[in-house]
Amino acid sequence: MDMIALTPERRAQLDNYAQRHGKDSAGALDEVLADWLEDEARDYQEAVEGFRRGFSDLKSGHVQPVDLVFERLRAKHAIPRGTDHRER
Repeated sequence: MDMIALTPERRAQLDNYAQRHGKDSAGALDEVLADWLEDEARDYQEAVEGFRRGFSDLKSGHVQPVDLVFERLRAKHAIPRGTDHRER
């Protein structure tokens, strides 16, 4: 088994988590780390896919200038000019 150094604070949190979930510290750490790594991998894939879609939209011309989008939102919601931080 590899040893991983933890700060006393983190060790106390881990021990508390393990106790509340009826696990030993090693099992609790493995569970929490596995969950976090799965979430992180999913978030990464979603971000990559979002960039791919955005780049594809850009290449195909399915984008609008941000100034035009803001102007339409202002008109739709009766927002006066000067409320955009870029206009200050």
